[in-house]
Amino acid sequence: MAGHSKWANIQHRKGRQDAKRSAAFSRVVREITVAAKMGGVDPAFNPRLRLAVDKAKEQNMPKDKIEHAIKKGSGELEGVDYVEARYEGYGIGGAAVMVDCLTDNKTRAVAEVRHVFSKHGGNLGTDGCVAFQFKHCGQFIFAPGLDEARLMDAAIEAGAEDVLANDDGSFEVLTSPGDFIAVKGALAALGFQPDLGEITMRAEAETSLTGEEAVKMQRLLDALDALDDVQAVYTTAVIEE
Repeated sequence: MAGHSKWANIQHRKGRQDAKRSAAFSRVVREITVAAKMGGVDPAFNPRLRLAVDKAKEQNMPKDKIEHAIKKGSGELEGVDYVEARYEGYGIGGAAVMVDCLTDNKTRAVAEVRHVFSKHGGNLGTDGCVAFQFKHCGQFIFAPGLDEARLMDAAIEAGAEDVLANDDGSFEVLTSPGDFIAVKGALAALGFQPDLGEITMRAEAETSLTGEEAVKMQRLLDALDALDDVQAVYTTAVIEE
């Protein structure tokens, strides 16, 4: 990625996520509840729930709060009935944006997402208008300085689909969503701890934005991310600083 630091962009994103810790907690609770409802309460047989519980533990969420969310999903405790919704659109410079929601009111969710797009210079599009620009996959990001050959051998042996070396020296290991947990465990057993690991919608191509366009795009992304119903925001935009 000429002229772009993947590592700097990841660190920037992590910093913004860490600053919104309370929102992150509520999103993980919501994900645990929905995962338990859809796939059962045993993480050993429900990969989506296991991922959500692992994320909760990484954020130091208390065990009783995790168990409470699982019980809500199972129906043992009364809880909100969330449904999944995905909205697609365009941001500044034509950059693609995809917004995943868990909501108890889809009419409200789409209205709020549309309002944010319109207010910040973007456009809400139709279903499928930008989805083809993203790949659903597991992604691990490693800081610069690792032994590339050793990481590549370990990742491929663990079942990863690809290992990418970025221009700034950082590395990405990509997996199928179904292999994410196994690859994560195998890499950890060999001493490879990623700085970021998640199942995501990874941009197949990127749109670099600088100056005022970058500022406007960041405002749009932040405003979408601040909506209560939003779980995740994906974009092809790369904010150059």
